[in-house]
Amino acid sequence: MAEALIEARALQTYYGASHILRGVDFDVARGETIGLMGRNGMGKSTLLKTLVGLVRPRGGSVRVKGRDMVGRPPYEVAQLGVAYVPEGRGIFGNLSVKENLVMAARPGTKGQRDWTYERVLETFPRLQERLGHGGQQLSGGEQQMLTIGRALMTNPDVLILDEATEGLAPLIAREIWRICGLIAGSGISSVIVDKNWKHVTQVTNRNVILVKGEVVFQGSSAELRSRPQLLEQYLGV
Repeated sequence: MAEALIEARALQTYYGASHILRGVDFDVARGETIGLMGRNGMGKSTLLKTLVGLVRPRGGSVRVKGRDMVGRPPYEVAQLGVAYVPEGRGIFGNLSVKENLVMAARPGTKGQRDWTYERVLETFPRLQERLGHGGQQLSGGEQQMLTIGRALMTNPDVLILDEATEGLAPLIAREIWRICGLIAGSGISSVIVDKNWKHVTQVTNRNVILVKGEVVFQGSSAELRSRPQLLEQYLGV
């Protein structure tokens, strides 16, 4: 069995009186790439925010590398090697591309420095051309590249990517999927949320579908692709 990096059990998460996650179990093992799917409003982003400490569940547990993290601040989750690329990207618009990258640079939890500034720029040549640009001057696709590059500069054990290609032009989206494949091949565990199940399943080992805050499917990419009726029922494709 691969080492469990994140283990969530029986999560019950609310926004006020709205019950969003209903008894969700979710695991991330070392080296695993997971697709998290479901229609809008089914709890995907809430699950990610619960895992990284931005939202506190009312019930259940979240363990990162064996440590109970419920109620702990998000920076402590980050210190355990979990990097989060949120929907909306969250770059620092008043900093340059170079500053956004350099400010995040640090070794990983085992001292690894696999993702250096130079390697990130080799991986994202478009950023190399825009090092002096402010974050607010970048296109949506360039901002997404910058956010992923910034996350990689922390040399994470787990990269959580919410809405990987939402709103991006097809050419840019293809580049993001190429990067996701590189990350998976590098040994970093990933959790990827995106509406394009075909692209997601090309880079994932396992997939989880949420419906109204409950897990309705867990299985391999091959199994998911072989069940078109399930895709139609739960993803509307």
